[in-house]
Amino acid sequence: MSSPRQTQPGTEQESPAPAPVPPGSAPAPTSQPHPVDESRPLGRILLFGIQHVLVMAATPISAIFLMSATLHLDPGLTVNLLSAAFVLSGVGSLIQSLGPWKFGPRLPFVMLPGGAPLILFIAIAEQHGLRTATGAVILTAAFYFVVLPVFSRLLAFFPALVIGTMIVIVGVNLVKVGAVLVTGRPGQPGFADPLNLGLGMATIGFTVAFYLLFSGILRQLAVMLGLLAGTALAAFLGSVDLGRAADGGLFTVPQLMPFGSPQFNLVAALPLMLYSLASMAEATGQTVINAEAVGKEIDKRTDVPKTVRGDALTSLFGGFFGLPLMVTSGENIGIVRVTGVRSRFVTAAAGVVLIVIGFLAPVTRAISVIPSAVVGGTAMVVFAVITVLGVQMLGRSDLDKHTSTFICAVALALGLLPILVPGVYGGFPPNVRILLESGVAVGAFVAAVLNILFHHVRPSITARLAAAGQATTALPSATPRTESDR
Repeated sequence: MSSPRQTQPGTEQESPAPAPVPPGSAPAPTSQPHPVDESRPLGRILLFGIQHVLVMAATPISAIFLMSATLHLDPGLTVNLLSAAFVLSGVGSLIQSLGPWKFGPRLPFVMLPGGAPLILFIAIAEQHGLRTATGAVILTAAFYFVVLPVFSRLLAFFPALVIGTMIVIVGVNLVKVGAVLVTGRPGQPGFADPLNLGLGMATIGFTVAFYLLFSGILRQLAVMLGLLAGTALAAFLGSVDLGRAADGGLFTVPQLMPFGSPQFNLVAALPLMLYSLASMAEATGQTVINAEAVGKEIDKRTDVPKTVRGDALTSLFGGFFGLPLMVTSGENIGIVRVTGVRSRFVTAAAGVVLIVIGFLAPVTRAISVIPSAVVGGTAMVVFAVITVLGVQMLGRSDLDKHTSTFICAVALALGLLPILVPGVYGGFPPNVRILLESGVAVGAFVAAVLNILFHHVRPSITARLAAAGQATTALPSATPRTESDR
Protein backbone atom coordinates (compact mmCIF):
# COMPACT_ATOMS: atom_id res chain seq x y z
CA MET A 1 0.00 0.00 0.00
CA SER A 2 2.80 2.41 0.78
CA SER A 3 4.81 4.19 -1.85
CA PRO A 4 8.63 4.35 -1.98
CA ARG A 5 9.72 6.95 0.49
CA GLN A 6 11.89 9.86 -0.53
CA THR A 7 13.95 12.19 1.58
CA GLN A 8 14.09 15.91 1.14
CA PRO A 9 16.55 18.40 2.54
CA GLY A 10 15.50 19.29 6.03
CA THR A 11 13.42 16.18 6.64
CA GLU A 12 14.36 13.13 8.65
CA GLN A 13 16.63 10.66 6.90
CA GLU A 14 15.42 7.23 5.86
CA SER A 15 16.85 4.16 7.54
CA PRO A 16 19.42 2.42 5.33
CA ALA A 17 18.21 -0.59 3.39
CA PRO A 18 19.11 -3.91 5.04
CA ALA A 19 21.94 -5.94 3.52
CA PRO A 20 20.93 -8.95 1.40
CA VAL A 21 20.55 -12.20 3.32
CA PRO A 22 22.60 -15.17 1.98
CA PRO A 23 20.45 -18.12 0.81
CA GLY A 24 19.71 -20.65 3.51
CA SER A 25 20.63 -18.34 6.40
CA ALA A 26 18.30 -16.70 8.88
CA PRO A 27 17.80 -12.99 8.38
CA ALA A 28 19.73 -10.82 10.80
CA PRO A 29 17.57 -8.86 13.21
CA THR A 30 17.13 -5.25 12.15
CA SER A 31 18.23 -2.70 14.72
CA GLN A 32 16.62 0.23 12.94
CA PRO A 33 12.92 0.69 13.81
CA HIS A 34 10.47 2.02 11.26
CA PRO A 35 10.42 5.85 11.34
CA VAL A 36 6.86 5.78 12.65
CA ASP A 37 8.07 3.79 15.69
CA GLU A 38 11.27 5.77 16.12
CA SER A 39 11.89 7.47 19.45
CA ARG A 40 13.51 10.90 19.53
CA PRO A 41 14.98 13.16 22.21
CA LEU A 42 12.21 14.21 24.58
CA GLY A 43 12.68 17.92 23.96
CA ARG A 44 12.39 17.53 20.19
CA ILE A 45 9.35 15.24 20.44
CA LEU A 46 7.66 17.76 22.74
CA LEU A 47 8.44 20.63 20.37
CA PHE A 48 6.99 18.80 17.37
CA GLY A 49 3.99 17.80 19.50
CA ILE A 50 3.31 21.44 20.40
CA GLN A 51 3.34 22.23 16.66
CA HIS A 52 0.51 19.72 16.13
CA VAL A 53 -1.40 21.24 19.05
CA LEU A 54 -1.08 24.81 17.79
CA VAL A 55 -2.37 23.89 14.35
CA MET A 56 -5.38 21.92 15.59
CA ALA A 57 -6.22 23.78 18.82
CA ALA A 58 -8.65 26.11 17.06
CA THR A 59 -10.95 23.18 16.25
CA PRO A 60 -11.97 22.21 19.81
CA ILE A 61 -12.11 25.88 20.82
CA SER A 62 -14.38 26.87 17.93
CA ALA A 63 -16.47 23.69 18.36
CA ILE A 64 -17.19 24.38 22.04
CA PHE A 65 -17.76 28.10 21.48
CA LEU A 66 -20.24 27.33 18.69
CA MET A 67 -22.00 24.78 20.88
CA SER A 68 -22.12 27.24 23.79
CA ALA A 69 -23.45 30.12 21.68
CA THR A 70 -26.10 28.02 19.95
CA LEU A 71 -27.37 26.27 23.09
CA HIS A 72 -27.01 29.38 25.31
CA LEU A 73 -24.70 27.76 27.86
CA ASP A 74 -23.36 29.79 30.77
CA PRO A 75 -19.63 30.77 30.83
CA GLY A 76 -18.75 28.35 33.62
CA LEU A 77 -20.20 25.40 31.70
CA THR A 78 -18.41 26.55 28.55
CA VAL A 79 -15.03 26.54 30.30
CA ASN A 80 -15.80 23.09 31.69
CA LEU A 81 -16.67 21.70 28.26
CA LEU A 82 -13.57 23.29 26.72
CA SER A 83 -11.43 21.64 29.38
CA ALA A 84 -13.10 18.28 28.68
CA ALA A 85 -12.60 18.74 24.91
CA PHE A 86 -8.85 19.22 25.34
CA VAL A 87 -8.49 16.34 27.80
CA LEU A 88 -10.49 13.90 25.64
CA SER A 89 -8.65 15.04 22.49
CA GLY A 90 -5.41 14.21 24.31
CA VAL A 91 -6.68 10.83 25.52
CA GLY A 92 -7.89 9.94 22.02
CA SER A 93 -4.56 10.99 20.50
CA LEU A 94 -2.71 8.73 22.95
CA ILE A 95 -5.01 5.80 22.13
CA GLN A 96 -4.59 6.19 18.36
CA SER A 97 -0.84 6.83 18.51
CA LEU A 98 0.19 4.20 21.08
CA GLY A 99 -2.39 1.55 20.10
CA PRO A 100 -3.09 -0.33 23.32
CA TRP A 101 -4.52 -3.82 22.66
CA LYS A 102 -6.96 -3.59 19.70
CA PHE A 103 -7.55 0.16 19.99
CA GLY A 104 -5.62 2.55 17.77
CA PRO A 105 -3.54 1.78 14.63
CA ARG A 106 -0.23 3.04 16.11
CA LEU A 107 -0.04 5.85 13.57
CA PRO A 108 0.50 9.59 14.21
CA PHE A 109 -3.14 10.60 14.76
CA VAL A 110 -4.76 13.43 16.71
CA MET A 111 -8.43 13.33 17.71
CA LEU A 112 -10.87 16.24 17.84
CA PRO A 113 -14.52 17.15 18.32
CA GLY A 114 -16.28 19.23 15.70
CA GLY A 115 -17.53 19.04 12.14
CA ALA A 116 -20.71 17.18 11.23
CA PRO A 117 -20.96 15.34 14.59
CA LEU A 118 -21.07 18.71 16.38
CA ILE A 119 -23.88 20.00 14.15
CA LEU A 120 -25.88 16.81 14.71
CA PHE A 121 -25.28 17.01 18.47
CA ILE A 122 -26.57 20.58 18.54
CA ALA A 123 -29.62 19.64 16.45
CA ILE A 124 -30.49 16.75 18.79
CA ALA A 125 -29.98 19.00 21.84
CA GLU A 126 -32.25 21.71 20.42
CA GLN A 127 -35.00 19.20 19.64
CA HIS A 128 -34.75 16.74 22.55
CA GLY A 129 -32.52 18.38 25.17
CA LEU A 130 -28.87 18.15 26.16
CA ARG A 131 -29.31 14.98 28.22
CA THR A 132 -30.75 13.17 25.20
CA ALA A 133 -27.94 14.52 23.01
CA THR A 134 -25.28 13.09 25.32
CA GLY A 135 -27.22 9.82 25.41
CA ALA A 136 -27.18 9.80 21.59
CA VAL A 137 -23.38 10.12 21.62
CA ILE A 138 -23.05 7.16 24.00
CA LEU A 139 -25.48 5.04 21.95
CA THR A 140 -23.61 5.88 18.74
CA ALA A 141 -20.27 4.96 20.32
CA ALA A 142 -21.75 1.56 21.22
CA PHE A 143 -23.21 1.30 17.69
CA TYR A 144 -19.67 1.56 16.28
CA PHE A 145 -18.71 -1.65 18.05
CA VAL A 146 -21.85 -3.46 16.85
CA VAL A 147 -21.48 -2.51 13.16
CA LEU A 148 -17.68 -2.73 12.92
CA PRO A 149 -17.43 -6.52 12.23
CA VAL A 150 -19.73 -6.13 9.21
CA PHE A 151 -17.97 -2.97 8.01
CA SER A 152 -14.52 -4.60 8.21
CA ARG A 153 -15.67 -7.29 5.77
CA LEU A 154 -16.54 -4.61 3.22
CA LEU A 155 -13.04 -3.07 3.22
CA ALA A 156 -12.05 -5.33 0.31
CA PHE A 157 -14.24 -3.10 -1.86
CA PHE A 158 -12.20 0.02 -0.95
CA PRO A 159 -9.18 -0.15 -3.31
CA ALA A 160 -6.82 2.78 -3.95
CA LEU A 161 -9.22 4.21 -6.56
CA VAL A 162 -12.04 4.52 -4.00
CA ILE A 163 -9.87 5.73 -1.13
CA GLY A 164 -7.94 8.20 -3.32
CA THR A 165 -11.22 9.74 -4.53
CA MET A 166 -12.44 9.97 -0.94
CA ILE A 167 -9.21 11.63 0.24
CA VAL A 168 -9.42 14.27 -2.51
CA ILE A 169 -12.96 15.10 -1.36
CA VAL A 170 -11.82 15.21 2.28
CA GLY A 171 -8.95 17.54 1.37
CA VAL A 172 -11.11 19.93 -0.66
CA ASN A 173 -13.67 20.04 2.14
CA LEU A 174 -10.97 20.79 4.73
CA VAL A 175 -9.42 23.52 2.56
CA LYS A 176 -12.85 25.13 2.43
CA VAL A 177 -13.08 24.92 6.25
CA GLY A 178 -9.71 26.65 6.56
CA ALA A 179 -10.69 29.29 4.02
CA VAL A 180 -13.89 30.10 5.93
CA LEU A 181 -11.75 30.79 9.01
CA VAL A 182 -9.98 33.46 6.96
CA THR A 183 -12.90 34.97 5.05
CA GLY A 184 -15.89 34.34 7.30
CA ARG A 185 -19.16 33.03 5.92
CA PRO A 186 -20.78 34.71 2.89
CA GLY A 187 -23.65 36.98 3.83
CA GLN A 188 -22.46 37.52 7.39
CA PRO A 189 -20.92 40.75 8.74
CA GLY A 190 -17.19 41.00 8.12
CA PHE A 191 -17.15 38.58 5.20
CA ALA A 192 -13.88 38.86 3.21
CA ASP A 193 -12.58 41.58 5.52
CA PRO A 194 -9.31 42.88 3.96
CA LEU A 195 -7.49 42.70 7.31
CA ASN A 196 -8.41 39.04 7.83
CA LEU A 197 -7.52 38.21 4.23
CA GLY A 198 -4.18 39.95 4.70
CA LEU A 199 -3.46 38.03 7.92
CA GLY A 200 -4.33 34.71 6.29
CA MET A 201 -2.18 35.38 3.23
CA ALA A 202 0.68 36.71 5.38
CA THR A 203 0.60 33.54 7.50
CA ILE A 204 0.86 31.42 4.36
CA GLY A 205 3.70 33.66 3.16
CA PHE A 206 5.57 33.29 6.46
CA THR A 207 5.21 29.51 6.31
CA VAL A 208 6.54 29.40 2.74
CA ALA A 209 9.45 31.69 3.64
CA PHE A 210 10.46 29.58 6.63
CA TYR A 211 10.22 26.38 4.60
CA LEU A 212 12.33 27.97 1.83
CA LEU A 213 15.03 29.60 3.94
CA PHE A 214 15.47 27.19 6.83
CA SER A 215 16.76 23.63 7.01
CA GLY A 216 16.84 20.85 9.58
CA ILE A 217 14.59 21.17 12.61
CA LEU A 218 13.64 24.78 11.85
CA ARG A 219 12.30 23.74 8.47
CA GLN A 220 10.30 20.96 10.12
CA LEU A 221 8.81 23.62 12.41
CA ALA A 222 7.89 25.92 9.52
CA VAL A 223 4.14 25.41 10.08
CA MET A 224 4.36 26.42 13.75
CA LEU A 225 6.74 29.30 13.05
CA GLY A 226 4.39 30.60 10.36
CA LEU A 227 1.49 30.43 12.81
CA LEU A 228 3.46 32.30 15.48
CA ALA A 229 4.65 34.93 12.98
CA GLY A 230 1.09 35.47 11.79
CA THR A 231 -0.07 35.86 15.40
CA ALA A 232 2.73 38.37 16.08
CA LEU A 233 1.68 40.38 13.02
CA ALA A 234 -1.95 40.28 14.18
CA ALA A 235 -0.89 41.52 17.64
CA PHE A 236 1.09 44.36 16.02
CA LEU A 237 -2.01 45.33 14.03
CA GLY A 238 -4.20 45.23 17.17
CA SER A 239 -6.17 42.11 16.20
CA VAL A 240 -5.28 40.05 19.29
CA ASP A 241 -7.18 40.50 22.57
CA LEU A 242 -4.50 39.62 25.13
CA GLY A 243 -6.79 40.55 28.01
CA ARG A 244 -8.80 37.36 27.59
CA ALA A 245 -5.73 35.23 28.36
CA ALA A 246 -5.32 36.80 31.81
CA ASP A 247 -8.93 36.47 33.00
CA GLY A 248 -10.02 33.57 35.22
CA GLY A 249 -8.34 31.03 37.50
CA LEU A 250 -5.32 28.80 37.08
CA PHE A 251 -6.84 25.31 37.02
CA THR A 252 -9.99 23.68 35.75
CA VAL A 253 -11.20 20.07 36.01
CA PRO A 254 -13.68 18.52 33.54
CA GLN A 255 -17.03 17.73 35.15
CA LEU A 256 -18.59 14.30 34.70
CA MET A 257 -22.12 14.45 33.21
CA PRO A 258 -22.33 18.27 33.23
CA PHE A 259 -25.93 18.21 31.92
CA GLY A 260 -27.13 15.49 34.28
CA SER A 261 -27.65 11.79 33.69
CA PRO A 262 -27.82 10.92 29.94
CA GLN A 263 -31.20 9.97 28.49
CA PHE A 264 -31.25 7.25 25.83
CA ASN A 265 -33.61 7.65 22.88
CA LEU A 266 -32.93 5.47 19.81
CA VAL A 267 -35.08 7.61 17.52
CA ALA A 268 -33.29 10.79 18.56
CA ALA A 269 -29.91 9.06 18.17
CA LEU A 270 -30.68 7.73 14.66
CA PRO A 271 -29.17 10.71 12.75
CA LEU A 272 -25.91 10.35 14.66
CA MET A 273 -25.89 6.59 14.08
CA LEU A 274 -26.39 7.12 10.36
CA TYR A 275 -23.49 9.56 10.36
CA SER A 276 -21.28 6.98 12.09
CA LEU A 277 -21.37 4.89 8.89
CA ALA A 278 -19.93 7.83 6.98
CA SER A 279 -17.43 8.39 9.78
CA MET A 280 -16.15 4.82 9.45
CA ALA A 281 -15.66 5.30 5.72
CA GLU A 282 -13.75 8.51 6.40
CA ALA A 283 -11.65 6.74 9.07
CA THR A 284 -10.76 4.16 6.42
CA GLY A 285 -9.39 6.81 4.09
CA GLN A 286 -7.55 8.65 6.85
CA THR A 287 -5.89 5.48 8.13
CA VAL A 288 -4.68 4.54 4.65
CA ILE A 289 -3.45 8.03 3.78
CA ASN A 290 -1.77 8.40 7.18
CA ALA A 291 0.08 5.14 6.60
CA GLU A 292 1.12 6.42 3.17
CA ALA A 293 2.35 9.68 4.68
CA VAL A 294 4.64 7.82 7.09
CA GLY A 295 5.58 5.12 4.57
CA LYS A 296 4.21 2.18 6.55
CA GLU A 297 2.47 -0.83 5.01
CA ILE A 298 -0.76 -1.73 6.79
CA ASP A 299 -3.51 -4.31 6.52
CA LYS A 300 -6.81 -2.49 6.11
CA ARG A 301 -8.77 -5.44 7.49
CA THR A 302 -6.99 -5.14 10.85
CA ASP A 303 -5.70 -1.57 11.13
CA VAL A 304 -8.80 0.34 10.03
CA PRO A 305 -10.98 -1.34 12.70
CA LYS A 306 -8.37 -0.30 15.28
CA THR A 307 -8.84 3.34 14.24
CA VAL A 308 -12.61 3.01 14.43
CA ARG A 309 -12.39 1.37 17.86
CA GLY A 310 -10.23 4.28 19.03
CA ASP A 311 -12.84 6.73 17.77
CA ALA A 312 -15.62 4.76 19.46
CA LEU A 313 -13.86 4.42 22.81
CA THR A 314 -12.93 8.11 22.97
CA SER A 315 -16.45 9.13 21.96
CA LEU A 316 -17.86 6.85 24.65
CA PHE A 317 -15.79 8.62 27.29
CA GLY A 318 -16.58 12.02 25.75
CA GLY A 319 -20.31 11.39 25.91
CA PHE A 320 -20.14 11.17 29.69
CA PHE A 321 -18.39 14.57 29.75
CA GLY A 322 -21.01 16.27 27.56
CA LEU A 323 -19.03 16.24 24.30
CA PRO A 324 -20.10 15.38 20.73
CA LEU A 325 -18.53 12.47 18.84
CA MET A 326 -14.72 12.54 18.71
CA VAL A 327 -13.10 11.76 15.35
CA THR A 328 -9.59 11.42 13.97
CA SER A 329 -8.19 14.67 12.63
CA GLY A 330 -6.97 15.33 9.11
CA GLU A 331 -4.81 18.29 10.13
CA ASN A 332 -1.96 16.27 11.58
CA ILE A 333 -1.66 14.08 8.47
CA GLY A 334 -0.80 17.18 6.46
CA ILE A 335 1.69 18.29 9.12
CA VAL A 336 3.40 14.90 9.02
CA ARG A 337 3.80 15.16 5.25
CA VAL A 338 5.00 18.79 5.30
CA THR A 339 7.53 18.34 8.12
CA GLY A 340 8.69 14.80 7.32
CA VAL A 341 8.52 13.90 11.03
CA ARG A 342 6.75 10.55 11.06
CA SER A 343 7.15 9.31 14.63
CA ARG A 344 3.86 8.43 16.33
CA PHE A 345 5.43 9.49 19.60
CA VAL A 346 5.16 13.09 18.39
CA THR A 347 1.34 12.91 18.32
CA ALA A 348 1.46 10.98 21.59
CA ALA A 349 3.37 13.97 23.02
CA ALA A 350 0.69 16.22 21.51
CA GLY A 351 -1.86 14.14 23.39
CA VAL A 352 -0.04 14.76 26.67
CA VAL A 353 0.14 18.49 25.90
CA LEU A 354 -3.59 18.55 25.16
CA ILE A 355 -4.37 16.88 28.49
CA VAL A 356 -2.18 19.41 30.33
CA ILE A 357 -3.89 22.28 28.49
CA GLY A 358 -7.24 20.86 29.56
CA PHE A 359 -6.29 21.35 33.20
CA LEU A 360 -4.45 24.68 32.79
CA ALA A 361 -7.03 27.38 32.17
CA PRO A 362 -4.56 30.19 31.26
CA VAL A 363 -2.98 28.08 28.49
CA THR A 364 -6.40 27.32 27.04
CA ARG A 365 -7.27 31.01 27.01
CA ALA A 366 -3.89 31.95 25.50
CA ILE A 367 -4.39 29.56 22.59
CA SER A 368 -7.91 30.86 22.10
CA VAL A 369 -6.65 34.40 21.38
CA ILE A 370 -4.90 33.32 18.13
CA PRO A 371 -6.98 35.02 15.41
CA SER A 372 -9.07 32.66 13.30
CA ALA A 373 -7.64 34.18 10.11
CA VAL A 374 -4.12 33.14 11.16
CA VAL A 375 -5.26 29.62 12.03
CA GLY A 376 -7.14 29.47 8.73
CA GLY A 377 -4.09 30.47 6.71
CA THR A 378 -2.07 27.69 8.33
CA ALA A 379 -4.92 25.20 7.93
CA MET A 380 -5.31 25.91 4.21
CA VAL A 381 -1.70 24.86 3.54
CA VAL A 382 -1.89 21.77 5.74
CA PHE A 383 -5.25 20.68 4.33
CA ALA A 384 -4.17 21.21 0.72
CA VAL A 385 -1.37 18.71 1.36
CA ILE A 386 -4.06 16.10 2.12
CA THR A 387 -5.65 16.80 -1.26
CA VAL A 388 -2.28 16.27 -2.94
CA LEU A 389 -1.91 12.94 -1.13
CA GLY A 390 -5.27 11.86 -2.56
CA VAL A 391 -4.17 12.90 -6.05
CA GLN A 392 -0.97 10.88 -5.63
CA MET A 393 -3.00 7.84 -4.64
CA LEU A 394 -5.27 8.27 -7.66
CA GLY A 395 -2.15 8.42 -9.83
CA ARG A 396 -1.48 4.81 -8.84
CA SER A 397 -5.05 3.68 -9.55
CA ASP A 398 -4.88 2.87 -13.29
CA LEU A 399 -6.60 6.09 -14.34
CA ASP A 400 -5.42 5.27 -17.87
CA LYS A 401 -8.35 2.85 -17.95
CA HIS A 402 -11.50 4.60 -19.11
CA THR A 403 -13.63 2.85 -16.50
CA SER A 404 -11.42 4.04 -13.63
CA THR A 405 -11.51 7.60 -14.96
CA PHE A 406 -15.29 7.45 -15.26
CA ILE A 407 -15.71 6.06 -11.72
CA CYS A 408 -13.48 8.78 -10.26
CA ALA A 409 -15.23 11.54 -12.23
CA VAL A 410 -18.76 10.55 -11.17
CA ALA A 411 -17.75 10.08 -7.52
CA LEU A 412 -15.98 13.46 -7.43
CA ALA A 413 -18.94 15.20 -9.07
CA LEU A 414 -21.47 13.87 -6.57
CA GLY A 415 -19.14 14.05 -3.57
CA LEU A 416 -18.11 17.66 -4.17
CA LEU A 417 -21.65 18.88 -4.89
CA PRO A 418 -22.76 19.42 -1.25
CA ILE A 419 -19.35 20.95 -0.46
CA LEU A 420 -19.36 23.44 -3.32
CA VAL A 421 -23.11 24.19 -3.11
CA PRO A 422 -24.09 24.13 0.60
CA GLY A 423 -27.75 23.48 1.28
CA VAL A 424 -28.37 21.78 -2.07
CA TYR A 425 -30.28 18.99 -0.31
CA GLY A 426 -32.23 21.29 1.98
CA GLY A 427 -35.57 20.10 0.61
CA PHE A 428 -34.98 16.44 1.48
CA PRO A 429 -36.15 14.72 4.70
CA PRO A 430 -33.76 15.29 7.62
CA ASN A 431 -32.48 11.70 7.90
CA VAL A 432 -31.79 11.50 4.16
CA ARG A 433 -30.19 14.94 4.18
CA ILE A 434 -27.72 13.86 6.87
CA LEU A 435 -26.12 11.33 4.53
CA LEU A 436 -26.41 13.32 1.30
CA GLU A 437 -24.80 16.41 2.82
CA SER A 438 -21.71 14.40 3.77
CA GLY A 439 -19.69 14.74 0.58
CA VAL A 440 -17.14 12.24 1.87
CA ALA A 441 -19.81 9.59 2.48
CA VAL A 442 -21.47 10.19 -0.90
CA GLY A 443 -18.17 10.12 -2.79
CA ALA A 444 -16.99 6.96 -1.03
CA PHE A 445 -20.32 5.19 -1.57
CA VAL A 446 -20.56 6.13 -5.25
CA ALA A 447 -16.92 5.19 -5.95
CA ALA A 448 -17.29 1.85 -4.11
CA VAL A 449 -20.56 0.91 -5.87
CA LEU A 450 -19.30 1.90 -9.33
CA ASN A 451 -16.03 0.07 -8.72
CA ILE A 452 -17.99 -3.10 -7.89
CA LEU A 453 -20.26 -2.70 -10.93
CA PHE A 454 -17.51 -1.94 -13.46
CA HIS A 455 -14.64 -4.03 -12.12
CA HIS A 456 -16.45 -7.01 -10.56
CA VAL A 457 -20.05 -7.45 -11.75
CA ARG A 458 -19.66 -6.42 -15.39
CA PRO A 459 -16.55 -8.59 -16.11
CA SER A 460 -18.28 -11.55 -14.46
CA ILE A 461 -21.43 -11.14 -16.57
CA THR A 462 -19.35 -10.64 -19.73
CA ALA A 463 -17.35 -13.79 -19.03
CA ARG A 464 -20.52 -15.83 -18.46
CA LEU A 465 -22.12 -14.54 -21.65
CA ALA A 466 -18.95 -15.31 -23.62
CA ALA A 467 -18.83 -18.84 -22.19
CA ALA A 468 -22.51 -19.38 -23.01
CA GLY A 469 -21.94 -18.12 -26.56
CA GLN A 470 -19.04 -20.50 -27.10
CA ALA A 471 -21.10 -23.42 -25.81
CA THR A 472 -23.95 -22.54 -28.16
CA THR A 473 -21.59 -22.27 -31.13
CA ALA A 474 -20.02 -25.64 -30.37
CA LEU A 475 -23.36 -27.41 -29.84
CA PRO A 476 -24.27 -28.32 -33.51
CA SER A 477 -20.87 -29.86 -34.22
CA ALA A 478 -20.93 -31.86 -31.00
CA THR A 479 -24.44 -33.31 -31.58
CA PRO A 480 -24.85 -36.16 -34.12
CA ARG A 481 -27.07 -35.18 -37.00
CA THR A 482 -30.29 -37.16 -37.40
CA GLU A 483 -32.25 -37.87 -40.52
CA SER A 484 -34.60 -35.01 -39.78
CA ASP A 485 -31.64 -32.60 -39.52
CA ARG A 486 -30.61 -33.28 -43.07
